[in-house]
Amino acid sequence: MVEDPRFQQDEPNMPLPLLALFIAAFAFGTTEFVIAGVLPQVAGGLGVSIPTAGYLVSGYAIGIAVGGPLVTLATVALRRKVLLLCLLALFTLGQMACALAPDFTSMLSLRVVTAVAHGSYFGVAMVVAVSLVPAERRSMAVAVILAGLTVSNVVGVPLGTAIGNAFGWRSTFWAMFGLGLVAMLAVAALLPARVGAPRPAGFLKEVRVLGRQQIWSSLIVMLMLMMAQFVPLTYIAPYLTGVTGLSESTVPFVLLANGVGATIGVFLGGRLSDWKLMPSLIALLAMQAAVMAAMYAASPYPVPMVAVIVLWGALNFAIGTPIQSRILGWTADAPNLASALIPSGFNVGIAIAASVGAAMLNAGLGYRALPLVGLGGMIAATAVAAISYAYELNKGQRPPAKAS
Repeated sequence: MVEDPRFQQDEPNMPLPLLALFIAAFAFGTTEFVIAGVLPQVAGGLGVSIPTAGYLVSGYAIGIAVGGPLVTLATVALRRKVLLLCLLALFTLGQMACALAPDFTSMLSLRVVTAVAHGSYFGVAMVVAVSLVPAERRSMAVAVILAGLTVSNVVGVPLGTAIGNAFGWRSTFWAMFGLGLVAMLAVAALLPARVGAPRPAGFLKEVRVLGRQQIWSSLIVMLMLMMAQFVPLTYIAPYLTGVTGLSESTVPFVLLANGVGATIGVFLGGRLSDWKLMPSLIALLAMQAAVMAAMYAASPYPVPMVAVIVLWGALNFAIGTPIQSRILGWTADAPNLASALIPSGFNVGIAIAASVGAAMLNAGLGYRALPLVGLGGMIAATAVAAISYAYELNKGQRPPAKAS
């Protein structure tokens, strides 16, 4: 992996190549989540029920989780810039095809194909991002990519939904097509040609590094984080209206505040991780456990509940940054498979979280009980992270050097 010395200065401004990766992450994040905002229109336009149209969401998650790692492994010989441009081209053409989709089956197939590009993009982009900066700023580079996702929820999804409501759902996908073109141009113009040049470590080594305790313990923490985030978030609208007593018209503003908190949290997590990664991660996990308990307690009270929702969003993404930085740091000698498993792990966790929440509600526990899953998950995650870090210190383990 060749590092460009132009981006090794300890400067406060975002390097332009990171800005290009951020724009592409924003495009991918918007197209993943905006479908929820126009789902009724899509269902009506394609002649299916809204529950059936919901497979466009789950199908996308499956495409990320399964297809992303496979594509990443199959393309290790390509230069990273070439691969990123190919993935963005597939994404952009996929948006145009979705805008023209004649029926639900073709739409679902196109969404899954686009999701494969999504899953591979984030794995590759993370590795490229950390190669653009000195080691002490690695977590902030990861935070920039994650910020593309949070900003897509704050800006891209509401804007894409508004476009769909005003001009029809197909116009939303045409807007995503335009955004894909912008992302391709940004990456083509701003990313150095040889940045993150691949050095295939071999399939067996790519698999072996996953056995390092830092990796599987981080994946456990990631799963617990998804329990704390998506068990309540999947059902947040009925939770806020039915338990907290907010009006339906207020819920979007609460979710907007949650997204703003998440965006702040991404960069906070990056700063803390570059300072003291594991101590910061353990402290953030413990804080999130306290927030989940506060969410349960504050549920019937609108003002405290809104404040908790904002803090909850901030901590969710503040925690995500050090988890991913740790995985990337401990697989520096064979990063391809591990980096691709990061978005896969998140999406598998999302699917499990939604299922757990549904099972709880079907069992009659009620919406207010949902944060208790996150409380238990965060307590377990804090313990796992603390034990892993103590073992690492006791054994004197150090992250591997980058492959040469």
